[in-house]
Amino acid sequence: MKRFLFLASLLSAGFLFLSCKPLKPEGQGITGTVTWIEGNQMPMITESGKAAPKTTPKPVKRTIRIYPLTKFSDLKMEDGLFTAIASKPITEVESDKQGKYSIQLSPGRYSVFIVEENGLFANIFDGEGNVQPVTVKENEWTLLDVEVNYKAVY
Repeated sequence: MKRFLFLASLLSAGFLFLSCKPLKPEGQGITGTVTWIEGNQMPMITESGKAAPKTTPKPVKRTIRIYPLTKFSDLKMEDGLFTAIASKPITEVESDKQGKYSIQLSPGRYSVFIVEENGLFANIFDGEGNVQPVTVKENEWTLLDVEVNYKAVY
């Protein structure tokens, strides 16, 4: 009898768990992680003949700056960073020590830049000349992980 009651309660709990909807944060925007990688990233073989271990990108604390959708032609670049942008930023947020960030935005298309000491970093471009484009849809969070790699060699 105890066994039957145990199985019945286990099944009931299972049905309750399966009927629950996952927690979905309200609003919409962009969320992700910022990581840093530098140095030689070329595949190498050690003296023992084995492949050298790959460098793992490290999470970093950075400021993420959001601009209206920006074309490459509206930017000035020096030493791998953007130093001038024709438009003004919409907003910005700082990632935590684990590189995690979230920023609420209205639905629309945006360009995302990472603030570095000597300029702004972005390394993704679409076929229309837009820099680090991201689309935010109503009631959806868009995942955008950024690997800051302008000091890496591939």
